[in-house]
Amino acid sequence: MEIQTQTYNIHSTIRAISDSFESTFSSGDLNKITDFYTKNGMLLPSGTDFIKGKQDIKEYWRSAMNIGIKFIKIDIIEIEQHGNTAIEMSNYTLFGSDKKVFDAGKGLVIWKNKDDSWKMHRDIWNSSLEQQ
Repeated sequence: MEIQTQTYNIHSTIRAISDSFESTFSSGDLNKITDFYTKNGMLLPSGTDFIKGKQDIKEYWRSAMNIGIKFIKIDIIEIEQHGNTAIEMSNYTLFGSDKKVFDAGKGLVIWKNKDDSWKMHRDIWNSSLEQQ
């Protein structure tokens, strides 16, 4: 009996989801943005309290769009998978419509896989730009 093995590349899977997140954000579709997060997902941006649940996540990203952020670029540095959990370390850049950099920094995302679907569970980031 021959056993078939399948090579699974978590990096390419998360990269594809991140590409889709970037495109969805740029399109301004706030309803689809929340689909990238688990039901109990949280954002942990610097300078704010925990942002919990899909409705608050939606409102956070709405406020980001309202101040002029139009594009997000995520550069993944590494991903470690531990069963149905993956930990991503990355750099990010936030841009306005004129490609002006609003913010740039580093982040850590805890991903959860449920029913063969990877979603962001905890999304933590901090600016690397000098405070003014």
